[in-house]
This record gives sequence, structure tokens and C-alpha cells, in this order.
Amino acid sequence: MAAGVPNIRKLESALLVNRAELFRFGTAVLFVIVIMIFAVAQGASGPHGLLLVAAAMIGGYMALNIGANDVANNVGPAVGSHAITLTGAIVIAASFEAGGALIAGGDVVGTIKSGIIDPALIPDATTFIWLMTAALLAAALWLNLATALGAPVSTTHSIVGGVLGAGIAAGGFGIADWAEVGRIVASWVISPVLGGLIAAGFLYIIKRRITYQSDLMAAAERTVPMLIALMAWSFTTYLLLKGLKQLWSVSFLTAALIGLVLAGVAWFVMRRHVASSAPRVPNTKGGVNELFTVPLIFAAALLSFAHGANDVANAVGPLAAINDAVSSGGVASKAHIPIWVMLVGAIGIALGLALFGPKLIRTVGSEITELDRARAFCVALSAAITVIVASQLGLPVSSTHIAVGGVFGVGFLREYLKVSYARMIEEIREHHADADAAAVEAFLARFEAAKVSERQLMLRQMKGQSGGATLRKKERKGLRNINRIELVKRSLLLRIAAAWLITVPATAIVGAMIFFMLRGAMLP
Repeated sequence: MAAGVPNIRKLESALLVNRAELFRFGTAVLFVIVIMIFAVAQGASGPHGLLLVAAAMIGGYMALNIGANDVANNVGPAVGSHAITLTGAIVIAASFEAGGALIAGGDVVGTIKSGIIDPALIPDATTFIWLMTAALLAAALWLNLATALGAPVSTTHSIVGGVLGAGIAAGGFGIADWAEVGRIVASWVISPVLGGLIAAGFLYIIKRRITYQSDLMAAAERTVPMLIALMAWSFTTYLLLKGLKQLWSVSFLTAALIGLVLAGVAWFVMRRHVASSAPRVPNTKGGVNELFTVPLIFAAALLSFAHGANDVANAVGPLAAINDAVSSGGVASKAHIPIWVMLVGAIGIALGLALFGPKLIRTVGSEITELDRARAFCVALSAAITVIVASQLGLPVSSTHIAVGGVFGVGFLREYLKVSYARMIEEIREHHADADAAAVEAFLARFEAAKVSERQLMLRQMKGQSGGATLRKKERKGLRNINRIELVKRSLLLRIAAAWLITVPATAIVGAMIFFMLRGAMLP
């Protein structure tokens, strides 16, 4: 009897897991059914009406997948650094994603995402409806698969691939704007590299100006207010240019000047806050990290708002286009978004995040590399600045690629710095191999406590001593092998990179296949 107790507990545990999975799946299905009923209530009838109901179902499915996959990039670093709990992050992100979609999502959307195909070459409204339905379903299926595999991918690239594949199936290769497709392909490299370099650059500044100083809090009093001011400028400019562009269209100069005013306010407030907190906060890295907690929460909320305002079009743009084609009987380059369609996107993204988002939040926040609050702050700051720089240069970038690239950037910088430091320690030990052990340890203690500039001076003086040993090339190679440190999970790097590379081709192929199936099923 006693032997059977563990088995019963295992069974109960498995049932609880299955119950949670069934709850998530059932809630998602119920959401999609409600959407279908609502679409029917809008007066959808006839063949086109049935396609509108099907498109509404797929649009809700797409919105759920955007919430499950893409939103993790906004809150993952804050959760991984323990600035906020997973539950708190989901509540904040869901609220601000829905708010961004409903408040600043706009009432008009381009029917052809990113202008990658020419709508004039689509023969009729029926073909257009099949095309957009196929594109939407292909993108949603790919996002679902990527989420299941734990790979954060670009929803914009997913819908672009679906439109491209279905468009070619409908009108041939001449329908595509291959120059625009080439720009999108270039963003696969530009986005993560730019995001990673900027995030790593800010982390290096924090390390040089704060972490590597003897009095950390005194250094933080000088540097942290400037970093928060830069964050206030970048997020204000980012929101005005991207998140609020549907409500208030401003030039870059106007947005930057408004951001500059708020940056001055943030610098003044943060300077007083750090000065008052310094006596109560430990003079350690942990104490410095505490100063980034509130800015990280604000960053997660503002990134979610901007994401909801921008990326809701990925979920409801094709649905709005189909709705417009059904009601007008033609193909237009722009389509108005009815309130019910916008609600599908807003609620779907929030619900998808709450039900299925934790998996990708953990992947971005803690599985790629270890993030503390200073590193997570660098990732969030990089996301805003990279979008601003890229938009001014006319470069197409993905917010997903930027955020994940930023996580990889700070991870690889930490690897490089730790490996470099370990090699220096080994060189010091090898150089003093014949010296007294106590003297070597005393030198190492002074070296560890010294500033970066003082360490470099100590190393030059050590190597300049005639009695010191000189490491041969073979010995240096041995040190590199001994001190190989991996702080970034290589398997995740390869998985995510592979998912990014095949997003557009995969969704294009699936989109073309679905279009042919729809046409074959709908033709008399």
C-alpha cells in the first residue's frame, strides 16, 4: 500500500498539469468561438460572409499567438532580473498591450503589409480575400510552432512571409516588390546585431563607470541619473514616433525635443532619489541593481504599449482588409478597422500572453543568459534607441530581433570580460610561478580591488619586470582553453537564429499552399 502512494501522487501531479493545459486550451477555443459568433452577428452571409467568419476566427488565433510569442520580449528581461514577478509582468503587459492597441492602434491599416505585393495585380475581391486569409493562417501557424519550440520570432516577418507566398500564388512572381523583400531580409542581420551592440555598449559603460569602481554607490550617484535621463529621452521619442503616431503625428525633431525636456526632469528626480537612497542601499552590485527596479517596470509597460499600438495591425490588418473587401466588394490599399476587429486584436494579444506567454518570457528572461537588473535595463534601453536609430536611417528592423539580440549582446560581453579577467589572473600566476605564494596572493588581492586603469598599469609594470617569465604562444593557447567560459546558451542561439532565418520562407510556402487549397475548395 505504501509503495503505491508515490505513484498516486505522480498521477495526481500529472492530472493537475493536464488540467492546466486543458484550461488554457479551452479558454483559447472559447475566445475564438465568441469571435466567430460576433462575426456572424455583424451580418456575414453568403460565400464571402463565411470567409469573413473564418478570417475572424483566424485573426483571433493570430492575436493569441502574438501575445504568446512576441510580447515576451518586452517583459522577459524585467522578469528574468527579478525586478517584477511573472504574474505582475503579465498583468502590466496585458493591460498596456490592450491599451496601446485600443488607444493608439489607429482606425486605418494598410491592406497589404509593408507594401511587398501590388494590390492592383490581384484580379478580384474574392482572390484578395483568399490571399489574406491564407497569409493570416500561415503566419498564425508559424507563430504557434515557434512558441511551442521556445523560439521568439518576428510577427511582422511572419505576416510578410504569408502575404508574399499567397500573393505569388495568386498573381505570380511579378506581383512582389523584391526590393522591399530584400530590405526585410537585411533586417534579419541588422536588427539583432544593432540591438546587441547597443545593449553591450551600455552594459560596458555601467561596468566601467560603476561596477569596477571602489565606491559603487558614489559612482552610481554620478552615472545612474544620466542613464535614466537617456532612457526617458529615448522612450519618450520612441513612443511619440511609434506608439502614439496614430493619435499625434510629430517630426523626429519635435519628438526628440519633448523627450529632452522629460529627460531633464528624470535626471533631476533620479539624482535626488539616488542621493537619498545611497545611505540605505548596500554599497554592492546588488545595491546598484536596486536602483534600476522602477525604471525597468516603466520600460516593460511602455514597450508593451508601443508594441500593442504597432503590432495589433499584424493580427487585425488582414482581417480588416477582408472585412473591407466583403463590405465594399473591391480591393483597396487602405482599410478602416471596425471596433470589433480592433477588440479581437487587443483582447487576443492580452489573452495569449496570459495563457501561453510565460514559456517565452522565461526563455528571453533567464534561459538565454543570466540577467540582473542593470543588464535588463541595458536590453530595454537598447530596444528603444535601436528603433529610433533604424527608423531615422530608413532601416527595417524587428523589435523581437532587437530585444533578443540585446540579451545575447550583454551575455557575450559578460563572457568576453570574464574570460579576459580569468586569463589575466592565470598570466599573473604564471608570471610569478617561482615567487612566494603569499606575495602572489597579495598581488592578486590588490589587482582585484584596483580600478580598470590601475589594473592595466599593474599588468604593464609586471610584464616590464626583467625577472618575470614570458608566456610562449603554446602556453597562451592553453590558457584560452582553460578559461573558456560560456554564459550564453549556444543551443538556444542556434535554435533562435534558425527560426529567424526560415520565418519568411516557411510562412511564404505555407501561405501559398493554403491559398491553393482555398481556391480549390471554393471554385465551383
